[in-house]
Amino acid sequence: MEKSKVLVVGGTGYIGKRIVKASLAQGHTTYVLHRREIGCTSDIDKLQMLLSFKEAGARLVEASFDDHRSLVDAVKQVDVVICTMSGVHFRSHNILQQLKLIEAIKEAGNIKRFVPSEFGMDPARMGNAMEAGRVTFDEKMEIRKAIEEANIPHTYISANCFAAYFCGNLSQLGTLLPPKHTAYIYGTGNVKVIYMDEDDVAAYTVKCIDDPRTLNKTVYLRPQQNILTQRELIAKWENLKGIELQKITVTADEFLASMKDMDFVRQVGVIFYYHIFYEGCLTNFEIGDDGEEASQLYPEVHYTRMDEYLKRYL
Repeated sequence: MEKSKVLVVGGTGYIGKRIVKASLAQGHTTYVLHRREIGCTSDIDKLQMLLSFKEAGARLVEASFDDHRSLVDAVKQVDVVICTMSGVHFRSHNILQQLKLIEAIKEAGNIKRFVPSEFGMDPARMGNAMEAGRVTFDEKMEIRKAIEEANIPHTYISANCFAAYFCGNLSQLGTLLPPKHTAYIYGTGNVKVIYMDEDDVAAYTVKCIDDPRTLNKTVYLRPQQNILTQRELIAKWENLKGIELQKITVTADEFLASMKDMDFVRQVGVIFYYHIFYEGCLTNFEIGDDGEEASQLYPEVHYTRMDEYLKRYL
């Protein structure tokens, strides 16, 4: 079967650059959208990344979210659009810019699959999220509503916890490195969490785009060996490092009280952690008929286990 032509929107971002590489590696003709302003001096890193994509075989497409016609023209060149805007979910205003992309896809009328920018918790299951973090989920659901009302073929990706943000630091807030002496344990520390290597997120995402089994469904990235409690994750690090960390338990009330003097962005982060580590929002449900699990669909993907991931921090 001929592989789809893929347009990556947000290709220089945290997940986007991985999606570009995965798309090329899996043999797709890959286009990367870039802004007309990319040549300004402040964007030199992004420009160099785009040029490296071009050297690897990607095609660069110039368009602007403020120019509807340019978006339509870009979309018409491909079969699949993968949007990876706003890898940092706090920048929620970027999420809603996808409404412009949806309008372009709707007008172009040729797209076989659209993957919107989600890649975290499933927003459809976060209707009861606490206020500071809820806006992100509400806006993602607004995007879903627009996609479905426009009858655009789609796949939603629920990638759970990116390892660089949640694994390497043993899920400690405020750092990206493993603690040297003390680890804070959220509640019992026995809630199941799902940790994902970001390159594996990209590999699974690209696998989905030509698969009829994932059409108009949510694909959950839940590889069995990466479903771990916080205590299990810490134990893996202690075993690799040959140490034993002091562990301090943080109750739910203490954890939420820590938000009192934080700015909005940090409050959002605390709320996400609360839903993940205290409520178990990633694993407290069964995948129904409207979803699929990626590692079962694609057993050929050799995903990175977290003990292997942690070795880079030794």
